[in-house]
Amino acid sequence: MDDGGLVGSLGDSPGAPPRYAGGDLSNAPPRYPFLSRRRGQEGRVVLRAQVTASGDPAAVRVHQSGGYRLLDAAAVAAVEAWRFVPASRDGIPVVGSVDVPVSFKLTD
Repeated sequence: MDDGGLVGSLGDSPGAPPRYAGGDLSNAPPRYPFLSRRRGQEGRVVLRAQVTASGDPAAVRVHQSGGYRLLDAAAVAAVEAWRFVPASRDGIPVVGSVDVPVSFKLTD
């Protein structure tokens, strides 16, 4: 489902972007909406999460829709409950953003 959570941004400053995978993180995958399964809907949603210096998602929005509102909403709801490793600059946690790809496949 992901690339290890390494696609992120700190603006113009060098440093490490936020991460959503690895380490002590055990973020639950999104639930596949029942109606989406029933309707045969699949898709890949890309979310953009703004992450606080403490690792909480401050804002999560759809950056690229998976083509179905139910899938988009399920992805947002799950990621809003996740914990992140915050971005860092010179070893100090800072606010950053990260793109989170979420795939919904009927075979999952």
